[in-house]
Parts: sequence; C-alpha cells; structure tokens
Amino acid sequence: MSNFAAKIKINMKTGRIVTFGELLLRFSKPDRLRLTQGDMFTSKYGGSEANVAVSLATLGDDVEYITRLPETPVGQAAVQSLQALGVDCRRVLHGGRRIGTYYMEPPAGMRPPKVIYDRDGSAYSELKPGMIPWREILKDAAVLHVSGITAAISQQAADATFEALDIADELGVKISFDINYRKNLWKYGADPRETIGRMLARCDMMFGDAIEFEWLFERQQPPFTAIDENFEMQMDEYQEWFEDIHRQFPRCRDWLMGMRNMVASNHHTLTALLYTTAEEEIQTTNYRLLQAPIHNIPDVIDPVGVGDAFMAGFLHAIKEFPDDKQRQLEYSLAAAALKNTVPGDFNLSTDDEIMAVVTHSRDIHSLYKVTI
Repeated sequence: MSNFAAKIKINMKTGRIVTFGELLLRFSKPDRLRLTQGDMFTSKYGGSEANVAVSLATLGDDVEYITRLPETPVGQAAVQSLQALGVDCRRVLHGGRRIGTYYMEPPAGMRPPKVIYDRDGSAYSELKPGMIPWREILKDAAVLHVSGITAAISQQAADATFEALDIADELGVKISFDINYRKNLWKYGADPRETIGRMLARCDMMFGDAIEFEWLFERQQPPFTAIDENFEMQMDEYQEWFEDIHRQFPRCRDWLMGMRNMVASNHHTLTALLYTTAEEEIQTTNYRLLQAPIHNIPDVIDPVGVGDAFMAGFLHAIKEFPDDKQRQLEYSLAAAALKNTVPGDFNLSTDDEIMAVVTHSRDIHSLYKVTI
C-alpha cells in the first residue's frame, strides 16, 4: 500500500467530512394540495449537500457544512436548523440578499411531482473563488462532498466549486460526488455534461441514479421494473456497462448507482449497484460489481433527498465497515429506503434503524432465493 493510500485509510476512520452546496428553503402546500390551491404554505430547509450533512450528523459523524447565506433572520434560522441537528456550521459565509427557495408539489395518484426553483440572485449564486478559506477547512478533512448542483447555479459558484476540488486534491482529501443533474438549473451558459464530467474526473467515489447515468454517459442500460423483491437483474450487461464508463474515468474507485421503479406514486421499489475494488491503489484492475437486495416500499411519504441519504449512508459505512463492500452498499440503500418514510429533505434515521432494515432485507432476499 502506498503512503498516500495509507493516509486515506487512516483519515477515513478519524477525519472530518465536509459538504459544500446551497441551502434552500422549501415551500409546499399542506395535505398534498396543488401549488394553485389553498392559502397556506409549509416550509422546510434542505438542499442536497445539507441533506448529506444532516444524515451524517445523525449517525454521529464529524461533519461540517459550507455554504453562503444572507445575514437575515431567514438565513440565521437556516443555520440554526442544521446546528440543532449536530452539523458544524461555524464557517458558513454570510452575505448577499436572499436565500434560494424551491416550491414542491408532491405526487398523488397518477399526478407526478412538480418542482419550481427560485434561486436567481441567491447568496450562494454570488459566491466567488477566494471567498472560502478552503486550505484551512480541508487541512484535517477526510472527504469533501459536492454534487452537480454545486456547480449548476452560476459560473461564479462553479468556479468556486472547482477551486475547492483542486485544493482538496492537492491536500489528499478524498472527493465524493453526486451527479445530481437538474436540467432547469443550468441557465448560465455552461455545458452541464462537460462540467459534470470535469467534476467526475476529480472524484474518488460517486453516486447517481440510473436516469442520471444514462444522461451523463449517453447510453441506455437494462430497465429496472421490479414490483417486489422477486426481480432478476441483468448483471452481465451492467458489468460491461460499468467497465466501459470506468475506462473513461479511471480515478473513481467506487461507482454507486441507485435504481427506483415507481409502481405507483406512493409505492416504490429500490435497489443499487456498486462497481468497486477492494484494492487501495488507483491503478488496480481488480473491480467487481455488487448488488443490494431490492427494497419494496408500499407507503412512500416523501421521496425528496433519497439519493442524499444514500450517499451519506455510504460515507458512514466506509468508515464503519472498511473491509466489507457488500455491507457498505446494503447500509447505503437501507438509509435511502428509510428516507422515503421521513417528511422533509433531511433523513433523521439512526444507525440502529438502518441496521434493522439491512437485516430485514437480507432475510427477505434469502427467502426469495429459497422459494423461487
């Protein structure tokens, strides 16, 4: 094992995790009303990278969240909401005029969900390189986590994101990345596929759902159409698919893909794949493809933040189960499955709850293997 690899392994067990992105205020109508109905809104704070931070803090990890918020009561309340859940926010920047918002109409029956963003001119969108003291923040960090959204808001925010990635790389900090492609956010002229590709080229572990993988790599994959746990994955085709994309981005050692089939608006099935190697060296060719058991969720309450819960689960699991890749994958998917039962953007599931789901899903998977 190289000195660099040994340093990474030690840091993953003891170091901090830093997440970076925009914190948002989410508005919805109560009781599944449409946005055009009623005269009341409910509000919650969220945002992909903040969601990851909250999940990690709930699991007892040392996590710091970096963003920029206005120095107003709304901005202060946003910070307090994260601090109350154990997230370190002491180096959040303050400035700008407003917090970014979004409006969500939840799915119901045949009606799909609807999201409307209102982020133009937000404090985060006006970030510039040099504003954030990244060397100080990352000097003892194990992981920096960002997503495609981090660079989607404005050219300035994208430049600040690449500054963070470059410094993290220089300091030997592992980079965690979520594709998080949101078509409606890319308004400032950048090519989203090219920009996200440049981010991916710098990362050590990444996550995306199946649709995002297809968009980024412009290649279709076998469909996931499970209606319960009894579904056979076309693993040979996925193996070939991952081998091809890994050749394009050889630095990434952990490729995580989540899959969801919406049987109905409140009935989803989930599974996930992990293409990975147990070796510490980047140059290894010893990769294998793992699958998590399928989760059947017949009563989805809120699907927002499921991918964030997955990524947080993985970052926690690689510290807790450093030599068990299958357990890392199953833990991550169990965390994502539980998020479907929690209202709001944040996953507040505990380690005991996640482990109970891991055990249950293994039992169900074994039952289907015996009875099929």
